Amino acid sequence: MAVRPQAEVDVAASLVVALLGLQMPDLAHLPVRFVDGGWDNTLFRVGEDLVARLPRRAVADALMVAEQQWLPGLSAPLSVATSAPVRIGRPGAGYPWHWSVSRWIDGASGITVPRAGRSPAAVPLARFLADFHRPAPADAPVSPVGRGGPLAARDGVVRPRLASLPEIPGAPADSLQRVWDSALAAPRWSGEPLWLHGDLHPANVVLAPDGGLVGVVDFGDLCSGDPAMDLAAAWLHFDAVGRSAFRTALEGLRPIDAATWDRARGWALSMGSAMAASSDDSPAFLRLGVETLAAVLDDAP
Repeated sequence: MAVRPQAEVDVAASLVVALLGLQMPDLAHLPVRFVDGGWDNTLFRVGEDLVARLPRRAVADALMVAEQQWLPGLSAPLSVATSAPVRIGRPGAGYPWHWSVSRWIDGASGITVPRAGRSPAAVPLARFLADFHRPAPADAPVSPVGRGGPLAARDGVVRPRLASLPEIPGAPADSLQRVWDSALAAPRWSGEPLWLHGDLHPANVVLAPDGGLVGVVDFGDLCSGDPAMDLAAAWLHFDAVGRSAFRTALEGLRPIDAATWDRARGWALSMGSAMAASSDDSPAFLRLGVETLAAVLDDAP
């Protein structure tokens, strides 16, 4: 998680109003207000029930198109709400990229909830993954940055990053290197590619006041491959109690071998170390990275 890239287009509420007027006139009377901005997209509340999501840089356009193509069908049978588009926006009003309108999901971003408070989401998140991880067709998206692919492809980035991390209490660099080596030694995924969320950290789930799972959002990294990528959620989201509940629930729904959990721990270490190394502009992600690295070591063999 490096410093957020500069926007390549100024995405303002006035632009959303113009686009709605041109392409979705039945929504044009609704108030539009800024909600949040991430690396790739800017979000605007549209009335009380909808949210518009617009890419702020060119690289996100292809990701938006993939969501529009695949996510509505993938989400339809799920019991958990998602950010699947309900209306499809296209370039217009001087705006160059595709955009979407989705249902607004009330609740708190998981990253704002303390780790121990996320445990009630463990079982429903496991159910979500068991349902979502279906075989992907040959033309399913493949991650441009290797998510869902062989973990060894990350070695050239992760190993030097671990060596350069500042000292983290409870997560010494040599112990993290041993966990990474163990994950790399695990057999590669030999099953058919499965559908993956691709970026299942706490900021991409919505939680109820009691910590239960309300929704899963931001499928910009939707791809196919090794389910270990998404199973990294065990360490990204939960403390020991939550991880145990997550793993037990998931293994009760479908068989998962030890090698897949080993690779999942490796993916969690990769994502956690990225957050810990370069999230100075985001205290929430920096904290998440440090906590994830400590969690990875809690379960180390």
